[in-house]
Amino acid sequence: MSYANLYEAPGPRGIRRNRLLTAFVALGLLAVGWFVVVRFEEKDQWAAEKWTPLLRGDVWTTFILPGLAGTLAAAVVGVVLAGLFGLVFATARLSEHRWVRIPAAVVVEFFRSVPLLLLIFFAFFGAFVLVGVNISAFAAVVFGLTLYNGSVIAEIVRAGVLSLPKGQREAAYAMGLRKGQVMRLVLLPQALKAMLPALVSQFVVLLKDSALGLIVGYDELVDRGLNGIAANFSNVIPAAILIAAIFIVINTALDRLAHRLGAASGGGGPAATARRRARPARPAGVPATTP
Repeated sequence: MSYANLYEAPGPRGIRRNRLLTAFVALGLLAVGWFVVVRFEEKDQWAAEKWTPLLRGDVWTTFILPGLAGTLAAAVVGVVLAGLFGLVFATARLSEHRWVRIPAAVVVEFFRSVPLLLLIFFAFFGAFVLVGVNISAFAAVVFGLTLYNGSVIAEIVRAGVLSLPKGQREAAYAMGLRKGQVMRLVLLPQALKAMLPALVSQFVVLLKDSALGLIVGYDELVDRGLNGIAANFSNVIPAAILIAAIFIVINTALDRLAHRLGAASGGGGPAATARRRARPARPAGVPATTP
């Protein structure tokens, strides 16, 4: 599939309009930033005594690092289980058998429609009513993350498979592959590579959604860091800014990882595809050079 014609380069008027809009947006952001800085100054939010506790080692070892460990633990387990859930139910939704496809569609659409907060709440408080067993807050958080995000991932993977040219499937059948082999060896690998940016975006959402574990008392970054620091040092705003910065760093790292994986697998998005198509062919016998 060619991406070269999906975007038309703007002309002189378009370039001027884009620059003007960029200038207006930049001025708007500067105005908002100035307003925040001034209001924080009026409320003494920039006072040193509110920020110096965040530099103390005991604050990090008592509140931030344990909370970050809880967030990452729930996110990692949730990513693995949600990925497996998504692959299984995406495959089931693509089945040619109605008795497989329809129940899978019902399950996916149901868990996509139920708010994640309710799933976590129901898992934690409803487990004893249903099976007579109390589950941990960690299990309840992972349960909700798996079902909700796994359903979204199932739709992402299914969309990726359906976006592939029909010739891929037909060529695989012509080679003598069975239905399961066609899906496992031909369609799913290509769909996962094509949908890698969307999958990583969903994993970022999953990481942030782990903060909802505070509803059942799960020891994660927002609950442990924000509430713990604020309760002991009365600096809610600085603590919130620090925790937001930690989430931004982690999510940015995930985004960079997605780009590297895409480049390593021959992806890289429309821009990379256009560059590869525009690159002149190397004559036979001429060795490749490292740029």
